[in-house]
Amino acid sequence: MDSFLRFLKISRVLMHYRLDSLILSTPLLKSFKPFLYLIPWHYFPVKNLSRGERIRLALEELGPIYIKFGQTLSTRPDLLPIDISLELKKLQDSCPAFDTQSAKSLIEKALGNKISALFTHFDDQPLASASIAQVHTAITLTGEEVVVKVVRPEIEQLIAGDIKLMYSLARLINNHPLSKKIHPIEIVKEFEAIINDELDMRIEARHCDKLRKNFKESSLLYVPKVHHHLSAVNVLTTERIYGTPVGEIATLKAKNIDMKRLAEEGVIIFFTQVFKHNFFHADMHPGNIFVSDEGQYIGVDFGIMGTLTEEDKDFLSEIFLAFFNQDYQKVAQVYIDSGWVGSNTNEKAFEAAVQKICAPMFDKPLGEISFGQVLLDLIQEAKNFDISVQPQLLLLDKTLLNIEGLGRQLYPQLDLWSTAKPFLEDLMKEKYSMKNTFEKLKEDAPQLFRDIPELPSLTINALKQLAKMKDINKLYAQQTDQIVKQLKENANKQTSAIFAGALFILSGVFAVNTLWIAGSISTVIALTFWLKSR
Repeated sequence: MDSFLRFLKISRVLMHYRLDSLILSTPLLKSFKPFLYLIPWHYFPVKNLSRGERIRLALEELGPIYIKFGQTLSTRPDLLPIDISLELKKLQDSCPAFDTQSAKSLIEKALGNKISALFTHFDDQPLASASIAQVHTAITLTGEEVVVKVVRPEIEQLIAGDIKLMYSLARLINNHPLSKKIHPIEIVKEFEAIINDELDMRIEARHCDKLRKNFKESSLLYVPKVHHHLSAVNVLTTERIYGTPVGEIATLKAKNIDMKRLAEEGVIIFFTQVFKHNFFHADMHPGNIFVSDEGQYIGVDFGIMGTLTEEDKDFLSEIFLAFFNQDYQKVAQVYIDSGWVGSNTNEKAFEAAVQKICAPMFDKPLGEISFGQVLLDLIQEAKNFDISVQPQLLLLDKTLLNIEGLGRQLYPQLDLWSTAKPFLEDLMKEKYSMKNTFEKLKEDAPQLFRDIPELPSLTINALKQLAKMKDINKLYAQQTDQIVKQLKENANKQTSAIFAGALFILSGVFAVNTLWIAGSISTVIALTFWLKSR
């Protein structure tokens, strides 16, 4: 019953923002678009909003989980049109605060003691309230100022219900060829993993500890200390920091902060996290970054962190350096050598597409180029050539776009590449130095010695398997055609059955509101879809 009521609320919001017409414009459902003219609310006026604005406003009205889902989608620009992706980046993670007494009860239950026995002072007024958690300031028994982050009550049940609905929609879309491009089930899985991690404050505490350790000897970035004895699964207590939000440019200038140095150090922090530590803050928007009065960066909110494989780091290093050297053929070759290229990819056509993207950029000074945008354009072009791109690279590109935007906000003349290029060149020299080569050989030697005696038999077996595969592939091709044909038939029937059910429900709603004509039309259409599903 709860799921049904939630479905009705979601339907109402979709209709209010005319997202029903947007949904029926997709390749999956465009054949049903004429039925829009039979729906009464289609003829009511709607505000002059872009499709991106309508989607963002609908997600904000649906509440915390959908705001977070929209924020997660904004990190996957490869899956969305650029106008929608940019609009989703505007989603603000600020929600109405929940009752302070509830927050106190949750903290007391999690930490096994009364608030008065845990803190000498606890501020009843929340410092901030977001989609997942709420933050209060407090003072510990030892006199340290802290912030206490507590997960919203009953958020797990709300998330579970909404994710269940998301999976239902994803499975419906997954029966359509469109799913090969947008991977709906994978998107929901990715969101589920991210949001479940954010619900566990112990994960954020570990992230905070690791990042703090990485920058312990550095003056570039300060990371607050975690108070583990005052933290639990749904409660995180960290040192309270004071600083100016990095987006408040006028305030920073008034405090005589060196803006050029601040912008360049932001770039160095990013490249250090990615290429040296292989552990980067993947949510570095201005709301999560502060600047101390001495001009040092301070980071907060470590729920989403990213890591890269050695192959990913090599890919990025080579892409960056190829671009610095204005070698677009090398840019294309790096993609091809990555192993992500499908068997049907036309490599020459891909090289031409890369040239088309890169050539206009090479006419500009490097200081005027947004490499984050170039990388995003390359990722979007890659999906048109049967080239898969790893999700962690998209997360990193989103972070790079944020860093570039922030850096040029602080110092418009920032030349990202004059800062980054020496860093990357030194990194590549170190990686391929004689010392590192010997270290790698030393590390891999035991496994190599174990594998060498088996090479002759493995080679003979591989050749035999190749001979067998020639005959088997013909049989597989026939079976695959039959399976695909059956899946298409099943998908069409399933879609019709779902529409029939939805329209029967709509007929009931019209009947309850004595809208007999609309109810009759809806019933007739529902019967048509039901017969089609048989």
